[in-house]
Amino acid sequence: MTKFFDQYGTKLWEAIITHLEYVLVSVALGFVIALILGILLSRVPKISKFVIPVISVFQTIPGIVFIGVLFLYLGMVPLTVLIALTVYAVFPILKNTYTGLLNVSQGYKEAAKGCGMSSMQSLLRVELPLAMPNIIGGLRMSTIYIVSWAVLASMIGLGGLGDFIYIGVSTNNNILIIAGAIPSAVMAVGLGLLIDALRKKVIPKGLRGERA
Repeated sequence: MTKFFDQYGTKLWEAIITHLEYVLVSVALGFVIALILGILLSRVPKISKFVIPVISVFQTIPGIVFIGVLFLYLGMVPLTVLIALTVYAVFPILKNTYTGLLNVSQGYKEAAKGCGMSSMQSLLRVELPLAMPNIIGGLRMSTIYIVSWAVLASMIGLGGLGDFIYIGVSTNNNILIIAGAIPSAVMAVGLGLLIDALRKKVIPKGLRGERA
């Protein structure tokens, strides 16, 4: 084991940092995009019946195919991976945001209106807080998915923990496979726990049981 870390320790640490950067940046971008789209679509449910299925189509495209197509146009740059991962990060958050906002009781909206709140104030102070269990649930799901999908970055030479997994598979080296797989699993669990902690901070106690 000591020999392994002497040989691969620096590369493994760099791979973990690269992988984490891909995950954090793409999930952050996906969250912003999904939150805005979810709010807009919740205002026009008729349009959402067409828009959401179209966006969901991207989820059915194999990751390596999507990254490969982007690679043809953008080349071997981090932006290629970030665009692909951001697109994949959007749908779970979008779906949960839309569903959460749509399921806010009309009674709460009427009460907000009766208190003299504008539509924006109602959204920020009433609807989003009530929809937050769904939104955070989508964020958690998206983050865990992206941790696994980020291994595809290595397929176009852009690093991450996928380097260890794919080299290990191609050389039948179980140690390299484990070296890539275990940090990925730990990263997924760790980020999931962080989001659970965030959930407790931003969601009122009475709503925490309504987990998406």
